[in-house]
This record gives sequence, structure tokens and C-alpha cells, in this order.
Amino acid sequence: MSIFSYKQRNNITLVIIIALGCLIAYSLMGIFGSLLSTLVLYTILRPGYIYLTETRNWNRRLAAILILFLSIIILILPFYALSSMVIEKITELKNDHIYFKNVLYKLQHLIPVDGEIQQIIEDGLKSVGAWATGLFPSLISGVFNIVLGLLLMYFLLYFMLVEREAFENAMVKYAPFREQNAIRFAEEMRNTTYANVVGQGFIAIVQGGLLSLAFYVLGYKDPLFWGVITAFISLVPLLGPPVVFVPAAILQFADGNNFAAWGMLIFGFVVIINIDNVLRFMIAKKVGNIHPVITVIGVVIGIPLFGILGLVFGPLLLSYFFLLIKIYETSSMASERLERIKTIQEQEGL
Repeated sequence: MSIFSYKQRNNITLVIIIALGCLIAYSLMGIFGSLLSTLVLYTILRPGYIYLTETRNWNRRLAAILILFLSIIILILPFYALSSMVIEKITELKNDHIYFKNVLYKLQHLIPVDGEIQQIIEDGLKSVGAWATGLFPSLISGVFNIVLGLLLMYFLLYFMLVEREAFENAMVKYAPFREQNAIRFAEEMRNTTYANVVGQGFIAIVQGGLLSLAFYVLGYKDPLFWGVITAFISLVPLLGPPVVFVPAAILQFADGNNFAAWGMLIFGFVVIINIDNVLRFMIAKKVGNIHPVITVIGVVIGIPLFGILGLVFGPLLLSYFFLLIKIYETSSMASERLERIKTIQEQEGL
């Protein structure tokens, strides 16, 4: 016979579960980005999978493989290809001392700069280049971690899609709140994910594409590179496309290309900036809007954790955090109401 009572055995089991859970969570810290990517991609790919399996009556495994293959072609490969291009270009510019000297020489014709300030600016530009290079996943130095993370992500995604009902039922069953709140959390999480990833990503791509087109038409150098840089910068509300096109226009003024400079400034402030407001309004009507404060703080939190992906994952984590707070407040208010009703019924019974 056990020396422990039934309640003691349950408490000991709970302590063991919590301890093992903490150990597992600590062990998974290195792949936390892959796990979050899995959750985000599942939310994005889920409607397409449901359409193929339930509307078109496709085989589950075949539909899952097709959806995952398309996601690699459309999302993963372009991102890493562009990341590789950005790393190579930033490294090239960082190591090109003549390039920075020429830039500073041109700026001296517009703004008087003494030797000490010139050295500070040059060192600052190199530091920014080194920091920016470190944000992007290197396809050479980090190839093992990248491949391992992608394999894990797609392994989990495959089974999450094929066993969708079982996965979602388990999430509802083991969620730390009532079923209706669990369903509400899932819906809000879906809207938040769409607003952050699909909505913000679409806006960033549009702004980057417009700037790249303007650079090409007006004769600026490296339009594709600066379009990609603008797309990434557009994810940060405090920065945005002016960080790219305003300095580029100033350099054109320094070169004497007034038409290209004014054309870039007018197109940038009239079209590129305002397209953000138009698209953001349309997205807000469809799936909701994310407050700029959450985006900015999320980026500050996300970049040290995930690198360049922190531009998306940081605001996403912060949005999930505030969403859980809302769910908790709702549950607490409901529990308080039930307690009051129970107390009143007991008093009336007496």
C-alpha cells in the first residue's frame, strides 16, 4: 500500500509534470523560432488545406504535401534568396571604403562637414552595415541550423494538417480556459496573425516594390536591393520607406540630378507613404488592426530573439500576450459573477 494519500499522489504527480514541462521548455529554447513559425504557418495554410480536403475532397496526405510544397516555393525560398542577396550587398558596401568616402564627399557639397564628424559618420555607417548583416540568416555559416529548423517546422506542420481535427480538439481540451474562450482565442489569434504577417507583409512588399520601380524608372542604382531593404524597413512604423528614398534623393541632389531627386521625393511622399494608409485601412476592415505601439515594442523585443524575423514575430508575440490578458479578464469577470450568483442563491436558501 502506498504511504501517500490520493490527494498527495496527485500533488506529487503535478509537481513532476511541471518540473518536466519546465525542463522540456528550457530544452526547446533553441528552436523556439521554429515552433512559432510552425504555429504562424499553420494559421496561414489552414484555410487552403480545408478547401482542398473538405471542398475538393482531396486525400489529406496529398493535400498537406502540396500545401507545404507551395509554401516552400512561395514563402521560404524567396525569403532566403533575398536575405542572401542583402547580406552580400551589405557586406560589399561595408568593405568598400571608397564608396563611403564618395558619399561623404558628395554630402559635403550640400552640408558642411568637418573631418571629425566625417569620421564619425563613416564609422556609424559601417556599424549599421555590420548590425544589418547580422540580422539576416546566413546561408553559409548557419546552414545547419536553418535546415534543421525548416525540417522540424515542416515535420510538425505536416502532422498538424493531416490530423487537424485531433490537434485542434487537443488545443481546446488542454487550454487553461473554458471552451468558448478557447475558441475565441483561436479566432482572435487567427485575425492577429493575418493582420501581422499577411497584412503587414503585403504592405511591406507593395511599398518595397513601388520604391524599386521608382528607382528603376528614375535611373537609381540597385533598385532591387533597395526595394528589398525598404520592404523590411516598412515593417517598422517609426522608420518606413523615407529612411531609404530621402537619403537617395539627397545624393541625387548632390550629383546634380535634380529631376531624379524631386521625382523620387514627390513619388515617395505622395504614393509610397499614402499607399500604406490605404492598404492598412482595408486590412483593418477585414481582419483587424495592430496598434503602432505594439508593433514598435514588439520589434524591439523580437529582433534580439529572432533576427530579421523579429520584425514579424515580435509584434505577434506581444499581440498574443495582450490577447491572453483579455481572455483572462473575461474569465475572471465570469467567475466573479458565478460566485455572486452562487452566494445569493445560498443566502436565499437559508
